[in-house]
Amino acid sequence: MGRAFTAGLAVLAALTGCTVQTPGGEGERRSPVHIELPSGTPSQDRPPTGAGGTPRSAPPAGDDKPRAAPSPPRAAPSPPRVLWSRGDTGRDVRELQARLRQVAWLFEGPTGTYDEPTQRAVSGFQGKRGLPRTGKADAVTWQRLLAMTREPGRWDLYLMGGQPADPPDARCRSGRVLCIDKTSRTLRWMVDGRTVSTTEVRFGSRGTPTREGVFSVYWKSRDHVSTLYDSPMPYAMFFSGGQAVHFSADFAARGYAGASHGCVNVRDEAAIARLYAQVRNGDKVVVSW
Repeated sequence: MGRAFTAGLAVLAALTGCTVQTPGGEGERRSPVHIELPSGTPSQDRPPTGAGGTPRSAPPAGDDKPRAAPSPPRAAPSPPRVLWSRGDTGRDVRELQARLRQVAWLFEGPTGTYDEPTQRAVSGFQGKRGLPRTGKADAVTWQRLLAMTREPGRWDLYLMGGQPADPPDARCRSGRVLCIDKTSRTLRWMVDGRTVSTTEVRFGSRGTPTREGVFSVYWKSRDHVSTLYDSPMPYAMFFSGGQAVHFSADFAARGYAGASHGCVNVRDEAAIARLYAQVRNGDKVVVSW
């Protein structure tokens, strides 16, 4: 019967892939049956392994963990703040124009009005320095211009006139007076202490200065021509020797870059024409600093 039992085990081992082991030579008892599973067949009790034999966890059936949202596109930098543009007026615009004149981008003015020539000058300045050619004076353009120029003086700002008048001399506060101020370079036409009109004027050079004092108009000459200098003196109103208030085409063209031979030049022809029509012989003339 022992042989029959042993033969039965051998048949079972052959069918199941098992081997029968007998007791070892040291007397150690082993299990009479050792079952070997085919290689590569995972055990139900052991998790699958990855490379190198490390346990590998199966991916979860449903991964509902929120994914990180994509970063929003980076916003473009804001354009620099615009300080002045076409149509603006004022003292700051005068300074912009005066500085543009220093770097030879503007030849007119300063006028105090951001006009077409100013816009073209700003655009040209911007393009030369690699800035966007907007024609608008923004903060970046202004800082670049400041670094290249000096602070303009008073007559740099009012090279072509337009300066405010100083308060009138006390001697101008009564009667009909041509009140001429050398400090502010202005002429007020005043009647009984009231200013009727104001215009910018130019005076003589250091070699031929305009005289100061109180005078009166003694002669008017609508189409006068100087016999001494052979130059036109339209709307001339003489008040001291050969010195007169009159229109000057040179002043109109060059502004304060030039000077008279002692006369009081007016650059606005329409203004001097109106003044000439109102002033009478005998009206007072006050020239002061």
